[in-house]
Amino acid sequence: MKQKNVLWFVTDQQRSHTLSINGCPDTFTPNLDNLAKTGINITSAISGTPLCCPFRGSLLTGLYPHKCVPGHEYQLNPELPTIASVFGENGYHTFYLGKWHLDGAKEPEKRAGTHIVPRHRRGGFTSWMGYENNNTQYDCYIHGHKDDTEVDLFRLPGYETDCLTDIMIDYLQEKAKGDKPFFAVLSVQPPHDPYVAPPEFQGRHRPGDITFRPNVPDIQSVRETAAVELAGYHAMVENIDYNVGRIVEALKQTGLMDDTHLLYFSDHGDMHGSHGQFRKTTPYQEAVSIPFIISGENRGGWDAGRAVGNRSDILMNHVDIAPTTLGLCSISVPDWMEGTDYSAVRYRNSNPAQYPESAYLQSVIPTNHHDSVNKPWRGVITSDGYKLVCFERMDWLLFDLNNDPYEQMNLAHNSKYSPLRERLLKELRYWVDKTGDQFILPSQ
Repeated sequence: MKQKNVLWFVTDQQRSHTLSINGCPDTFTPNLDNLAKTGINITSAISGTPLCCPFRGSLLTGLYPHKCVPGHEYQLNPELPTIASVFGENGYHTFYLGKWHLDGAKEPEKRAGTHIVPRHRRGGFTSWMGYENNNTQYDCYIHGHKDDTEVDLFRLPGYETDCLTDIMIDYLQEKAKGDKPFFAVLSVQPPHDPYVAPPEFQGRHRPGDITFRPNVPDIQSVRETAAVELAGYHAMVENIDYNVGRIVEALKQTGLMDDTHLLYFSDHGDMHGSHGQFRKTTPYQEAVSIPFIISGENRGGWDAGRAVGNRSDILMNHVDIAPTTLGLCSISVPDWMEGTDYSAVRYRNSNPAQYPESAYLQSVIPTNHHDSVNKPWRGVITSDGYKLVCFERMDWLLFDLNNDPYEQMNLAHNSKYSPLRERLLKELRYWVDKTGDQFILPSQ
């Protein structure tokens, strides 16, 4: 049996609500919508740690953040094995391209975009071309190695997402000529701020046309900021969709599509004024809910009635991505990965009873970014639609997401819901103990 290829397309700070197939009225994402229709659209996927570096550490290792990358600009221990290590051991060529943000670069006097990541801290990938962190989409520098050859730092000639996609397409064309399977990652900075897209996309969106989510307060300063940001944000998402289309076309033209699993997801969302907050590191749905699509291999091979608009509400978490990816390729998940393999969901033969009833949420080391949350917190989201979040020794948030999807009524301090709170607190305590986390929960 021929081994299947894998391509991850990873965006930064994209909430799940931005896809038109997920109900966004302000974006048009035909390529992503089509992937969702011909694959599986996991609409309840979450970033259990809504912050770039911890998510990325968990993504590659399958470990929870407190065991790999606990906070912003913390370095991933190069001694830890990664998913690239596992694929390499199974005969795959592995390639990482784009934003890394796992080398702990904190030098204020040095542009993060030109920070050189040493080869032994590139996650064990066969080839690696990227940058540590850079929030300037038209001034992006990358470096790395192609197999055994080092690649010196060079500046991308245009908009980051477009140029990185060019490089990935070249890689796909090269790999189509060989017989070795590959695991490739395309990691782009958009739609992370600053909210700038190429003119042909930026020109489609104006602040005055933005549709606010119901939980954005009617406060002038909040709405004015959110409107300007969202106009650029939606333009960036549409540019990403355009480049996803280019990747799909390349997979078709090279004949790789039927042998390649294409996974599309983001590291976390963006608040954009919901609850008066901006960016990330909060447990609200706008920050933790991410798009997640598994398509590609056997694309469109289902019955016509089952192929269109297929959705799943499994609680896929950040630590589950690596095990699920290995499962898609029929590779055994190593014992050191803590997540769950949800690959059976892709083939419609999974049993929900075999999966966890909740997903663990964490902010281990806060960043102290403005307009966000400056205290550590832990929480759970349950498969039956409830969310509990706590500060140390103190209840904070409790929501019924079934009846209150925009989280506008906090039930945490309402005695009427004490039995629900106690049930969820027990579930949260289970995750703290199971993962060996250090966090003092409130008493029963």
